[in-house]
Amino acid sequence: MGTLRRAIATARDAKAGDGIRVSRAGWTFGDQTPQHFDRHVTRSVPGYDVGHRLVGQVSDFFVRKDTIAYEIGTSTGTLLRQLAKRHRNGTRWIGIDAEGAMIEHARNAYDNSQGNIEYVVADACEFEFEPSDFIVSYYTVQFIPPRRRQSLIDQIYKSLNWGGALLLFEKVRAPDARFQDMMSGIYTDHKLENGYSPEEILGKASSLKGVLEPFSTRGNLDMLQRAGFVDVMTIFKHVCFEGFLAIK
Repeated sequence: MGTLRRAIATARDAKAGDGIRVSRAGWTFGDQTPQHFDRHVTRSVPGYDVGHRLVGQVSDFFVRKDTIAYEIGTSTGTLLRQLAKRHRNGTRWIGIDAEGAMIEHARNAYDNSQGNIEYVVADACEFEFEPSDFIVSYYTVQFIPPRRRQSLIDQIYKSLNWGGALLLFEKVRAPDARFQDMMSGIYTDHKLENGYSPEEILGKASSLKGVLEPFSTRGNLDMLQRAGFVDVMTIFKHVCFEGFLAIK
């Protein structure tokens, strides 16, 4: 109980691990987060690197020489660089992120010399997408206010060429309270096993209040179907983390 009380007492100005400091309901992808982000998200999200490899494998079915492809919420550009390296010839890879500090870090901290990458600071909900064949959103839409999500997915659907694909990876809520308790417990165990302290876990959870709002699996599928997607399947699933492949 002493550990829990200390964690609660420090949640207003706490550590989330990996050098990231947070405040209650104040998680940000700016400030000092970009320089610690890759390590933090890899330790925090089960199968994060596995998902990156899967995105690359799926991209082979949709990316051509004259393809325009987007990553929404590109953060430090790690996935975008992998995709751009995989598909070098003629493909334009455009990474969009609303956080300028992330884009600045992506431009300055990594080698982007291969020439087929563009980084754009923009709100994806207001961005004018060019006709494209492949769009990736890797654990990003969950941070967009729910009232804005449907219009973004609608816009993505309209911008995709016929036969193009959206890869949507999201943290998901369980269908009922019992399953949610189980998933939350398993995810907490994952973070403890990866070396995060109870204070860091509680600090991160406190900072995400009102910032991270996952939908359930059904909620994500309904959103995709309302936009017009008919061919949709789950291609990745680990407890409360799920990847959906939607083809126009």
